Amino acid sequence: MNVNRVILAAEDRLSEAVATKILNNSGFDIVRTSSQRRSSLLKGKSHLKQIAPEFNRSAAGPNYFFLLTDLDTPQDCPPNLIQSWVKGPLHPRFFLRIAVMEVESWVMADRRAIAAFLEIPVVQVPSRPDEILHPKEFLVSLARKSPSAKLRKELVPGRGRNTLNTGPGYNRCLSDFVRDLWNLERAAAGSPSLKRTVERLRNAQHAHAGKQ
Repeated sequence: MNVNRVILAAEDRLSEAVATKILNNSGFDIVRTSSQRRSSLLKGKSHLKQIAPEFNRSAAGPNYFFLLTDLDTPQDCPPNLIQSWVKGPLHPRFFLRIAVMEVESWVMADRRAIAAFLEIPVVQVPSRPDEILHPKEFLVSLARKSPSAKLRKELVPGRGRNTLNTGPGYNRCLSDFVRDLWNLERAAAGSPSLKRTVERLRNAQHAHAGKQ
């Protein structure tokens, strides 16, 4: 049996791409059962909250479970959010991880890569992305500065799209960026919340390796 098998759930495509990179780099093999189709695991925060207790119970079985959400507001704190979702002891094989404040904080934490991707000076990318209150809005504001018309069209909402806060290709383009260019080690060095997640996964790997 592969002790590194993990079932992943995330809010959206970008969060899934970030979680996939983290898990793969930490030595986990992402799997899904037939009842857990990709579309069922990308339905936003309310759906993740609903399935968190199920994931916590199922972690007693052969697979790990990894659920990635975000903090949303500075009034929340990760331990309280986790407890309110799980409503009981958190199983050690269930990784309920929270990006502070949003997954875009983790994306921007690799300053060198995101600056090169957007073709902007690295000094324009914040060195402490976990402290930004609205990371998605901030990342879109960086995209507005890009000299690439193609990137601006994909990432920045156009005129007449007042109900949307991102461009039509936002999740797709940034997911490709995370897969191909984003460096996890550099990002973890710039984001304390990401670093804690990476360390939690690697500690779990080491603990199980020591039992073999």
